[in-house]
Amino acid sequence: MTHASTVHAPPVQRPGDHDRTRPAGRGPRLPTTAAAALGLFAAARLCGGLVLAAVAHAWDKPPLLLLGHSWDSVWYLGIAAHGYGLTRPGPTGSQSDLAFFPLYPGLVRALTTLTPLDGVTAGLLLSWTAAAVAAYGIHLIGARLHGPAVATVLVLLWGLLPHSVVLSMAYTEPLLTAFAAWSLYAVLTRRWVAAGALAALAGLTRPNGVAVAAAVLAAAGHEVWRARGRAVTHRLWTGAALAPLGWAGYVLWVGHRRGDPLGGYFTVQRLWGSRFDFGRGALRFAGHMLLHGTRLLFPMALVIVMVSTVLFALLLVDRAPLPLVVYSGALLVITLGGSGFFESKPRFLLPAFPLLIVVARALVRTARARPWHAAVVACALAGLSFVYGAYLVVLGRSPL
Repeated sequence: MTHASTVHAPPVQRPGDHDRTRPAGRGPRLPTTAAAALGLFAAARLCGGLVLAAVAHAWDKPPLLLLGHSWDSVWYLGIAAHGYGLTRPGPTGSQSDLAFFPLYPGLVRALTTLTPLDGVTAGLLLSWTAAAVAAYGIHLIGARLHGPAVATVLVLLWGLLPHSVVLSMAYTEPLLTAFAAWSLYAVLTRRWVAAGALAALAGLTRPNGVAVAAAVLAAAGHEVWRARGRAVTHRLWTGAALAPLGWAGYVLWVGHRRGDPLGGYFTVQRLWGSRFDFGRGALRFAGHMLLHGTRLLFPMALVIVMVSTVLFALLLVDRAPLPLVVYSGALLVITLGGSGFFESKPRFLLPAFPLLIVVARALVRTARARPWHAAVVACALAGLSFVYGAYLVVLGRSPL
């Protein structure tokens, strides 16, 4: 395992070298290949989709339309079909589609242009593919750091989060996580140009995609500091220069379009009721919710945010590699510090898969020592994920 201030990943070890709690041959063998991990992930998402479809049919709603044309998906598909320029009145001002970053709708537009697919189908296909690519990247990181068994459980946990239904929707979180996972893996394997290019694409996907650039820049800065004045490869400088270009480029473009190069994008976000206020708005909302009560959606969001904060502290104690700490920490700060859309905060944290590493290691140890206990935990997580996901999409009346 790597110290938090170290960019280098540990050497790849053989399966079974990590988290041993029983002598070899006595514990049950866990699935350890990438194919097994992807199969479990696909099975989890398929079962979640079947539960959602059953609930949707019971309420006489079309499941594919719910997955592909709900809330933010409507805005993304509108941009894909017509470009930017749509505004509508909202509770805090005129809401503009410039709040939505361009890469996902651009890819949907490309698919609908090059194939006979409609926007909903293209959006879902893109999200499902990105989720699979993300799961593979997550497996590679987990296997490099803690072995293939932990990597497999890490992928399964990510697919069973309470908000993992978003991975099956026409949303941008799967695409962001795919770019983030592969960029972080490139950093751990010292492929600086690839890391920077993927970070730039992440920055074009979502506002919190800037967390990937922060991780790459932090890792590059640490590498330069470690060199102590010695020359470093030009690939590191190239990767560091590329990393923030996607996010910064779109923010400046929106600012130019609004006549305020540095502040225009943030004005757009404020009109949506979203701004960074160091968590004051979130604290006020949480206090109101605890005192006066509210729907299931908001208490669940509060619990997920609190658990994520604890998991980040455990990630620090676990001395995780610096890029994973910076990436997860940046996502957490953006989520906790932003006001508005409290019910969406668990979705904003969905790409923060490194927070699950400590849990995955603990589950692997449990599975080897007490397999039935691990099975009960996995089944409970699956039940919560499938039922709550169906509730969010079919019955929930608040934006995801």
